Amino acid sequence: MTIAAPLIIAVDGPAASGKGTIARALAGRYGLPHLDTGKLYRATGLAVRLGGGRPEDAEAAAAAARGLDPALLDDPDLMSSENAQAASIVSAHPAVRAALLDVQRAFAGQAGGAVLDGRDIGTVIAPHAPAKLFVTATPLVRARRRHAELARSGDGRDLATVLADIEARDARDSNRAAAPLLRSPDAALLDTTEMAIDVAVARAIALVETAISAGGQQQA
Repeated sequence: MTIAAPLIIAVDGPAASGKGTIARALAGRYGLPHLDTGKLYRATGLAVRLGGGRPEDAEAAAAAARGLDPALLDDPDLMSSENAQAASIVSAHPAVRAALLDVQRAFAGQAGGAVLDGRDIGTVIAPHAPAKLFVTATPLVRARRRHAELARSGDGRDLATVLADIEARDARDSNRAAAPLLRSPDAALLDTTEMAIDVAVARAIALVETAISAGGQQQA
């Protein structure tokens, strides 16, 4: 497949909506590099924790973001639930978002394009992206997915606790002053509440194809 112009695909949505899995599938479908931007904030939160600081400390979080060690992206604790909360907290600090902005925009600006997933890709990082998706699902369904994921890893938290964490993170992400979680007006909505992942991926591909056609992208 050849694409005449760079194809940037922005995939936004709340935690456990399926956006990461969908973004990876789209990257494979179109032969594009993929960035889970949430990992940058998780790494920042982890750096603060490892340094003995508190994610609520804006100065410590900004310093961690500016000096981020790429090795932390592979740390076993990166994807833990505790670190997810730290990531959500540090991501609300404007200075942290500013420190990581150029990294994300540079990734999006690669010659052939890229797929990025996060919470502000279509609104802040790549508002010019020709294909934008906003992936969502009800909080309870997302909590059930995360609960099952945690159970497979040996985490015994009950569903009520996971749901409370999901709802608290939604509130932080949607109400923060800096780059809140919002659906871009031109982003296609993909509600995965009642979808199996293969159905959701197929629907995402169809939505991207529609966006490509509407934008005049040429494929062969």
